[in-house]
Amino acid sequence: MKKILYFAMTALALGFGFTACDVETDEEAGGTNVQNLAGHWEVTADLYDTAGNLLAADIMGGTFDLFTYNTSANDADSIWITDAHNFWQFEMKIPCNVNTLTFSCPEKDYDADGTGKAIITNGKVLLGAATNLHGMPNDSITLDITFNDDDPAYGYIYRLSGQKYTGFYE
Repeated sequence: MKKILYFAMTALALGFGFTACDVETDEEAGGTNVQNLAGHWEVTADLYDTAGNLLAADIMGGTFDLFTYNTSANDADSIWITDAHNFWQFEMKIPCNVNTLTFSCPEKDYDADGTGKAIITNGKVLLGAATNLHGMPNDSITLDITFNDDDPAYGYIYRLSGQKYTGFYE
């Protein structure tokens, strides 16, 4: 019985010994080519006319989610932007400039069936320009978007603006 117990304990100790030693590397986890433009944003929507006059503030009655993220090819000159079906149900791959943290696009399909078209202008991410409710700096985003199914003449502009989602209840 002692031999069985001795062999079992030895096997157990050797088993732990072989699994406890993992090889460490000096490699750092990398980011994407558009990591400063990417994020989960909490934004509000204001309605403007083409002359820049505010027609209605906070038309959604609070914040909604907006997402910007890299393409599957990790392109440095384009991002995906979507409202995750919270506002206008749009999802578009648009050109961006990582150096100036800007993005915009001419008329482009924004929905899967290709019937809706949108134009994005003045898209910009401002690093550290917002302040959360705890007084800490946070990144902000702003963009103007118009939709052809809202107004075929593109007479209304929706300004989406807000800050990066922090995950904390505020």
